[in-house]
Amino acid sequence: MADLEKNYTFARLFGKVTEEMKLKKILSSCLLLLFAACAVAQTDTISGRVHELEGVTITESRRQHTLGSTAPMHLLDRHDMLTMGVTDMADALHRLPGITLRDYGGAGGMKTVSVRGFGTKHTGVSYDGVMISECQSGEIDLSRYSLNNVDHLTLVIGDNDDIFVPARQASVPAVLNIQTVTGDWDSRLTAVMKCGSFGYASPFVRYRQRVSDRLAVSAAAEYTYAENDYPYEIQNVTQTVKDRRTNSRMNSGHGEVNVVWSANAFNRLSGKVYYYDNDRQLPGQVHYYTNLNGETLRDRNFLAQLQYLTHNRTGWSLKWHAKFNWTASIYKDALTPNAFNDASYWQREAYTSAAVLYTPDDSWSFDYSADYSFNNLNGSSGRTVVGRPFRHTVLQSATARYHTQRLTVTGRLLHSLYLNDTKEGESARNMRRLSPSLSLSYRLMQDRDVFVRASYKNIFRSPTFNESYYFHYGSPDLLPESTHQLNVGATCQHQTSGIRLQTSLDLYYNKVNDMIVAVPYNMFVWTCINVGKVSVLGADLTANSQWTVAQDQTLTLAGTYSYQQAKNRTNADSPYYGNQIAYIPLHSGSLALSWENPWVNLSLHGSGVSSRWANNQHYEGTEIDGYWDTGLTAWHTFRWGRQSLEARLDVKNLFDRQYEIVGFYPMPGRSWQVSVKYEL
Repeated sequence: MADLEKNYTFARLFGKVTEEMKLKKILSSCLLLLFAACAVAQTDTISGRVHELEGVTITESRRQHTLGSTAPMHLLDRHDMLTMGVTDMADALHRLPGITLRDYGGAGGMKTVSVRGFGTKHTGVSYDGVMISECQSGEIDLSRYSLNNVDHLTLVIGDNDDIFVPARQASVPAVLNIQTVTGDWDSRLTAVMKCGSFGYASPFVRYRQRVSDRLAVSAAAEYTYAENDYPYEIQNVTQTVKDRRTNSRMNSGHGEVNVVWSANAFNRLSGKVYYYDNDRQLPGQVHYYTNLNGETLRDRNFLAQLQYLTHNRTGWSLKWHAKFNWTASIYKDALTPNAFNDASYWQREAYTSAAVLYTPDDSWSFDYSADYSFNNLNGSSGRTVVGRPFRHTVLQSATARYHTQRLTVTGRLLHSLYLNDTKEGESARNMRRLSPSLSLSYRLMQDRDVFVRASYKNIFRSPTFNESYYFHYGSPDLLPESTHQLNVGATCQHQTSGIRLQTSLDLYYNKVNDMIVAVPYNMFVWTCINVGKVSVLGADLTANSQWTVAQDQTLTLAGTYSYQQAKNRTNADSPYYGNQIAYIPLHSGSLALSWENPWVNLSLHGSGVSSRWANNQHYEGTEIDGYWDTGLTAWHTFRWGRQSLEARLDVKNLFDRQYEIVGFYPMPGRSWQVSVKYEL
């Protein structure tokens, strides 16, 4: 239902919709929708599904919306993830260009993401259109999100063409959008069972039901257990040390319920209730002859959100969000006497957003969005977070978009206001800023899918609660980090009989001022200050080709390559000036070759990075070797009537390569995973 409403909305924005619309007008609307680039819920190119609403038939491919986008936009849908052999969220992120992933190993290891050298705190994550918040550390752990309930992932760098979004979504340099399965309500039951190496087991079930013509309900639940006791080896001069990972067990589950009520073609109300609970052991760093560790972490998260969407035939639309979010983190260290390191944290957020869209004609559209959020944090001890901080945030954005068949221009002005206070002690300073952005896309030839684009965005990041208030570490005097991003690029698509090729190339330059870094106050105490400057010069290249070799046989080759020269520009007199920033590889990429056929589908795939440094100082012995991780996937789908059964086998790290993503946290060697998926 959400997809239908979104399709109708943008059909109304860029083409006059009537029930008596003939085939010619329908095709014209589809062409205009190609340039809209924001109605992501379109026909699946593999299934060929068609959405119908009030006499309007829309059959545009979701993937084509990345072509005319004014800013870089990369998409992975369910079919992409299947043919590329993607098994989890971390694996999916490796297939997107410009992303740097920190993975602490195994199914239970934390996974955080940064984009184009901006750092994890600068990357926003949206879950079904509502941004996820993390006011304590600013880092979103993506290991908690399963792909079983994900319809597609979209990475947007800068401001994309979808101007009808909350202001918070425009307040970060890049956004990873996680869209869960919402459409096709007649497919009612999905059950998945996964088993794999190192004690991995994960059942999943989802049920969707159209209660009436106006009301639909879905529920999904998943449980994951893994021992993660995989073997590893490290080199100690001439001696090879072999051992198994310890203290790495994960025991997690999550569930969510979604309700969609459509009063008519112009009004829709949707709601979500979500709960996540993960009780896991934290694997420590591996040193010579020991990996002993006694840390545990229990994460719990509850959220409830509502979204109301309405539009009319006069060009006005309204989108309203409301969300309450509660998060708890309980950390214990069994090896520290007297529980000295034990700490618990509780975050709460109340959030609301309203966006008004006006489209006076087919060329112009205007949006005003206003967001308000209240965040607070408290800890179990004064040795952790000082003062019980809280924050009021008001974000307002005004956006104008001009669109023709060949030219699209989008301009936005964002006003950010952060009001900080504490229950006790000194609070962080209040902050306000105006942040402009401008992006454009131009179709070079009327009859060819060749586009060029350019974009600029200025944004800033307010310090997190840890950076401002953590005991002997935070500083309430911190300034916000200011970022600038420039991008120029081109996309094209060529299609002949049986062959389709889509490519994109983007060149970019990013700059971060007043970067927040931790420096030693004395031998034992570190504190946060504004001294850092970073410049990033890079390029992202993507290519995706499909070749129909015979009836019911398709070869697909997809690849990405990223170059990131992220340099420390803080102090020209420092010996570390010009060093590559920690954990950002100079080269990274992925490649996947799949063969879909009536017998057994196969995919050979891999991803890797060049060497990286574990710190900004590049101390001797802290360089992490590069790696290339190769995998093999085989699957087949059995169908009878409306029912289907998909059997799948994944072999990960096919050549048993020993490597690390984060220093001293070895990744698993060769492993396997078997999954069975049943749909009714």
